[in-house]
Parts: sequence; C-alpha cells; structure tokens
Amino acid sequence: MALVPYEGNPLPALSKLHSSSAEFRFANQELRLAQDWKKLGVAAVVWDAAVVMCMYLELGAVELKGKKAIELGAGTGLVGIVAALLGAHVTITDREPALEFLSANVNANLPPRSRDTVIVSDLTWGQGLERFPGGFDLVLGADIIYLEETFPALLQTLEHLCSDTTVVLLACKIRYERDTNFLSMLRHRFAVEEVHYDKDRDIHVYKACRLPGRTDL
Repeated sequence: MALVPYEGNPLPALSKLHSSSAEFRFANQELRLAQDWKKLGVAAVVWDAAVVMCMYLELGAVELKGKKAIELGAGTGLVGIVAALLGAHVTITDREPALEFLSANVNANLPPRSRDTVIVSDLTWGQGLERFPGGFDLVLGADIIYLEETFPALLQTLEHLCSDTTVVLLACKIRYERDTNFLSMLRHRFAVEEVHYDKDRDIHVYKACRLPGRTDL
C-alpha cells in the first residue's frame, strides 16, 4: 500500500524522497537508484532502513558469499542489489505493480557478471508461497513493518521461507506501538535479538531465527 502522492514542495526532511534518484557507494561500487514517489509512493523511494541494512551487511557480521537470500518488500531493490554485490544469490521480491521499476534498478546497478545471481519476482505476503520452496539461508527486510493489517501474512511468509538454519534480518524504525507489537508476535515463533542500532538514523536491525519445533503455518 503506497502513500497517496501529492503535489507541492515537500517538507525539507522528505525532500530527498522526492528526488528522481538516490546515490550510494556500497561493495566498492557507485549505485544510482531511481525513485518515483509520485507514481509508486513508498515502494519507490530509498528509506533509511535500507541504507542501514546495507551498511550492516558490509560489516560482514553475516556471511553472504554463495548464500541463498530473499528480500521481501524490496521497493527500489537497494538491499538485494548490495547483497548480490557482496556475493549472495538473491531473489528480490515485491508486489507486481513495483516489478518493472524494481527490475530497472537491478539491471542498472548490477554488473553483467552479477545479474545471473539475481531473480526479481512478485510476492504478495501470504499468497502463492508454494512458488518459493524455501531453503533460504537469509531473509532480508528493510522497513517492511508498518502496516498492521499485513502482519499475519508477513509472519506466515517468514515461517514458510525459513528453515531451522535460516537467518532473518529486519531493519526498521520503531515509530508506533504497532511496530513493537509485531516484534512481540515474531518472538512467539522466532528467537529475536537486536544486532545493530544506527543512532543517527534511529534504525534498529533485528536478527531472528525460527524457534526449534516450529512448523510452517
């Protein structure tokens, strides 16, 4: 669900979201991500949680080289692109309306040698999960915890994708009580710990692993 686009000058704090692109340097490569707030809303801008997630991945706390990863709610694709540049085989997912935009960013920012390690696919949480048989080493999500009505489907999707050895990394800003409520829901099914906090951006990174004995919903 996207925010309703609007006309006029944005607030200064939001001005970067209305830029047509955002530039970064990760994995020793210059990246330029297209943004399109007016057309796709929140799905088409780079949020701080994605930036902090990429910074955390660069720290090397989680092994990426040769690992099988999936990104949920990818938006611009920044996190999945950086994971691929760091050596992972990545399935980058979002809802169908965002896929053309997402694919364009992936193709524009991955060198040819890395494109074979990335798949862009539509995924609506809780639907058609049989198309994703699991076996992922890593599940990534940046700023995907914000719509309370999606929480049950997100939890269902996480449980489906995760084996007992899968690591889930979620980067988020704790804005509202519902955000902490999601983490409480997650702790019923996963062992959850905070592994990183970016004070300047007020972004938390949580690591979650499925509790022993849990089975798919």
